[in-house]
Amino acid sequence: MKNRYAIILAAGKGSRMKSSLYKVLHPVAGKPMVEHVIEQIEAVKVDEIVTIVGFGAEMVKEQLGDRSKYALQTEQLGTGHAVLATADLLKAKNGTTLVICGDTPLLTAETLEELINHHEAIGAKATILSAIAKDASGYGRIVRNAENHVEKIVEHKDASEEELRINEFNTGTYCFDNAFLFESLTQVGNDNAQGEYYLPDVISILKQQGDIVSAYIMDSEEESMGINDRVALAKANQLMTARINENHMKNGVTFLDPSTTYIESDVVIGQDTVIEPGVMLRGKTVIGDNCFITANSDISNSHIGNNVVIKSSTLNQAVVKDGADVGPYAHLRPNADIHENAHIGNFVEIKKATIGEGTKVGHLTYVGDATLGKDINVGCGTVFVNYDGKNKFHTIVEDHSFIGSGTNLVGPVTLGRNSAIAAGSTITKDVPEDALGIARGRQSNLEGYAKKMPYNE
Repeated sequence: MKNRYAIILAAGKGSRMKSSLYKVLHPVAGKPMVEHVIEQIEAVKVDEIVTIVGFGAEMVKEQLGDRSKYALQTEQLGTGHAVLATADLLKAKNGTTLVICGDTPLLTAETLEELINHHEAIGAKATILSAIAKDASGYGRIVRNAENHVEKIVEHKDASEEELRINEFNTGTYCFDNAFLFESLTQVGNDNAQGEYYLPDVISILKQQGDIVSAYIMDSEEESMGINDRVALAKANQLMTARINENHMKNGVTFLDPSTTYIESDVVIGQDTVIEPGVMLRGKTVIGDNCFITANSDISNSHIGNNVVIKSSTLNQAVVKDGADVGPYAHLRPNADIHENAHIGNFVEIKKATIGEGTKVGHLTYVGDATLGKDINVGCGTVFVNYDGKNKFHTIVEDHSFIGSGTNLVGPVTLGRNSAIAAGSTITKDVPEDALGIARGRQSNLEGYAKKMPYNE
């Protein structure tokens, strides 16, 4: 097997995006488009990846890290000039080099593998990844000879009437024999309207030398999409989301309306889970088997066990274990850890707190910086008062305790096992095991006073 290399073209600023963010860092399905590209390249097991950077170089390097080497294109003088910037790293090597744009996030490893295999099997010096379009207007057409090899690439504006009828177009992704690539690049000129050095000119040079240039037709035209503006970015997100959702459905997940469900590319979902419309699953979220995620839930970087119900709630960096249910309209913030068969009800907020097995936090309650044991009942309107304006304080509630409605637990405080708190109490001291804590003023009734109130006048 030949050595394989990859060059990612990622030096363009992307002025048509009209953005301060470097073009290839715009996200598609939750991750920068260049991240999608490098993941697919890594899947075909190349020996070395070189990313060409220019504008925003440090941000791209920060994103890709040591997964790639880097070459700097100091001036934006065309794709040929960009590839030549990698000469110090690749010129002396033998093998196959894949050249791909960093703004093509929909390309798959399967397509890239097929392209490389085709290129190497026929012994071509260059192979163009092409596609068939219903309407190829604006694209460079692939003109083939009698041997079905590429004769030339003709740009739309330069094409004859006969060439305009060709619907096979150049996607801008290529394979080259590495030695011939760099040898040919030294012959590429810039005698054109833009004064730039174009990579497709290498094709003409190879043809003039009598070398074989091939084109491999990919299965899906949509996969070849390059992102140059916000319209294309939105379209790419739609296509990627549809692809992701379809894969989940093939693996046993039910979507009531996949067209309105947004799932990012790293999300994992178990079999027989049902997802209602309007759900958003982001980041590294993992959802187990037989779960039910109802409409408009938004879950990020969270781990959901099996047989869990999430009703129209927001979760971020939370853990919900087997058999628990959350919502509706609950908010689980970072480090919320909900144990087996626990219940988190409507309008409950949990932050940096453990909710033990079988514990119920029914409604209208805030639990922050706390550890709750098993089989506890937390009444409506309870507040774990954890912050004094400067420091956070922890509250512990041990197993089988009962907290009445309207309670304030002012941390740091511990409620012992089997303890109970009377409704309306503000607890500032520890409550021993089996004790009842009461902390509220005595009630006074003023006879006849209600008749003097303004609403009775």
